[in-house]
Amino acid sequence: MRVRRAVLFTVLGALLVVAALVAAGTGQLGVAPDEVLGSIMNRLGITLWPMPSHPNGDSALWTIRFPRVALAILVGAALAAAGMIMQAIFGNPLAEPGVVGVSSGAALGASAAIVFGANFLGDWSIAVAAFGAGLLATLLVYGVSRANGKTEVVTLVLTGIAVNAFAGAGLALFMFLADTQSREAIVFWQLGSLNGARWPDVFVVLPVVAVGVTAALLLSRRYDLLSLGEKSARHLGVNVEALRIGSIVLVALLTGAAVAFCGIIAFVGLVIPHLMRMIIGPAHLPLLIASTLGGALLLVSADLVARTAVPMADLPIGMLTSLIGGPFFFWLLRRTRKRAGGWG
Repeated sequence: MRVRRAVLFTVLGALLVVAALVAAGTGQLGVAPDEVLGSIMNRLGITLWPMPSHPNGDSALWTIRFPRVALAILVGAALAAAGMIMQAIFGNPLAEPGVVGVSSGAALGASAAIVFGANFLGDWSIAVAAFGAGLLATLLVYGVSRANGKTEVVTLVLTGIAVNAFAGAGLALFMFLADTQSREAIVFWQLGSLNGARWPDVFVVLPVVAVGVTAALLLSRRYDLLSLGEKSARHLGVNVEALRIGSIVLVALLTGAAVAFCGIIAFVGLVIPHLMRMIIGPAHLPLLIASTLGGALLLVSADLVARTAVPMADLPIGMLTSLIGGPFFFWLLRRTRKRAGGWG
């Protein structure tokens, strides 16, 4: 199993590097991967690789391409980590920020900040509003879906549907109240896109994701104990409720940071952790590492497809992830129901 994990980490890391180099060099102004690498190394004082041959190549990379790729990596890692945390604390493979309404709740908070021109924390204002709304949505889902000491699958999904419906109505109301510029920004949030990513966005998301993923790594051992059952975890010294509440805050933090700058990008937190669990097993420390790498790889690849699938157009990345995740969710729902022997 250790060899399998090492191979998986190496393959995911290598694919992520390759995907990032290809994505950074692909677009209306094409830059070869070795020139992309040369541009990065040149900033580090290493001149072994060629610089971009086009006179505007280096500027385009650092102004437009690199911020977008960096944000894709951070957001993909954040959403995958949030999905893994939710699955750990709910003990359910169907838990995911988008499915249970956390992403749409965070988008509602971000949209409210846009419409009312919130600027109480500068560049952090929209992210904080998204975090607060996402936290409320997560607490609501947690409270409603718990019964007799366990999380009910049907209630979890239905609560998510209700939260998504309420958030959709709220987004529609804000679009009605908003001016043209704010309305366009809200539509951007609903569709999900990395278009227009800037370095300031990256520098806001980076510390949030770093803190969230680091905290999840520190809690991974407790998630392993929680997977044995609540009673067993308590006997082994785990404060189950404190662990769940703290993890809910982490989920809201990671999801809020992602949604605040990229909009609703669903199913990354459902598909990636589940696939990684099928490959390397349920141990949460390696699962979290694999999920963050896999989430980053998926979003960089999906963004590359979004930019290149239709000439002179930028497809919503949230649409692409939903096209992948929707059928996967149906399969997972049927599989879970079959294992549970029905939910009647």
